[in-house]
Amino acid sequence: MINDSNQPKNYEAVLGNQVTPPVNGIVLEEIESAKTRLSSSDIKIRIAALSEALNYGDAGLDLVIQALQDSSNQFKRAAYWLLRKREEEKVKQALQKYKPWHLEERLQRYSGYRGDHVSIFANRQVIDFTPEVGITDPVGTAYALRCTFKSEHDEAESAIDKLTKLLQHPQANKIEALIIGAWSREVTDDSSSAIIEALVAAQEKLTNLKALFIGDIHYEESEISWILQSDIIPILQAYPNLEMLQVRGGTGLAFSPVQHDNLEALIVETGGLNPDTIAQICTCYFPRLTHLELWLGSAEYGGHSSIDDLRPILIEPVFPNLIYLGLRNSTYSNDIAKTVINSPLINSIQILDLSMGTLTDTGADILLKRPEVRQLDILNISENYLSDEKVALLSLQESRGNFNVHIMTNEQKNDEDYGGEEASRHCSVTE
Repeated sequence: MINDSNQPKNYEAVLGNQVTPPVNGIVLEEIESAKTRLSSSDIKIRIAALSEALNYGDAGLDLVIQALQDSSNQFKRAAYWLLRKREEEKVKQALQKYKPWHLEERLQRYSGYRGDHVSIFANRQVIDFTPEVGITDPVGTAYALRCTFKSEHDEAESAIDKLTKLLQHPQANKIEALIIGAWSREVTDDSSSAIIEALVAAQEKLTNLKALFIGDIHYEESEISWILQSDIIPILQAYPNLEMLQVRGGTGLAFSPVQHDNLEALIVETGGLNPDTIAQICTCYFPRLTHLELWLGSAEYGGHSSIDDLRPILIEPVFPNLIYLGLRNSTYSNDIAKTVINSPLINSIQILDLSMGTLTDTGADILLKRPEVRQLDILNISENYLSDEKVALLSLQESRGNFNVHIMTNEQKNDEDYGGEEASRHCSVTE
């Protein structure tokens, strides 16, 4: 086969400076052909035509932008993935309208499995703060403060010490995203209350803070269920412009009734979330909340909740503006599936995340028999207990266009991993 990679293509008339765009030439014919294929009843033909449309300059780009308004979620999603890294202003404006949910990082594999800290937070690269380097990118970087010590017998530099140094930097008031790792040498003995008090005291200096993660601690530092948290509400009271709050560790974690008008994302990662804490969260008023993610965990580590504890979220619902609903890491995922299909939220959310739990083929069938679920953008049921046959069937059906929803099914567990007993099924993150 002749390699023609250096030969001009028909569509190069609208891409390069070397060729003059024909007004009524081949490119216009190609665009009309693309429009015809974009109207096909075959979703695969439509998506292929969408990819080719970008070869036809502004006219083709406009076709892809228009696809964001299509009735098919699968088609809109394909357009989004084609456009998401482009820099044209009209593309950015179109994506802003189409995709208000922008935390794809939450669909990545849990970094704690590897004994790693997060590398991305609030769509920003994470860098450990050091006074020597300082703050070089206060908007585009998430700065992490972690307790450090050279050896077991050396004096530790706590996260509060690091915060003090960070606040001395002239650009501290411009920081938008902050991560608190291990706040002391012993996070199993020392609760987060001291670092929370320090953050509250710093509110006049961290005036631009929009995203905060308290507890980026992996298993080599402490098991998730041993992390000792505290009342988190002072943070929300001190930072009224906060848009994203993430907390890891459920022991000692408490909320109390509060109104926060700007919080858009609340993420609570635990190995066992106490039902009292769930009830406390449900007493809060977060009118702009679009992302709610709770890791429910195991009763063995405090997570002895049941579907009844989730009814305020699913049935009332207390957070009616959700786009992403994550009820993850659960031991009763099938019960959640049975209830969520009757939730008012199923008609408005774009992403349903039941990953890391105990969902079986039965639960998957319950979900996907409902047309509302098949119209979601993403259904994440990774790290559950689906059979190989079910995973293969779902993949085949999605590839044939039977579902609009993109179904994530990677890394399924099986009963043999836990002695072959159905009763031994575990959620993914416990201790």
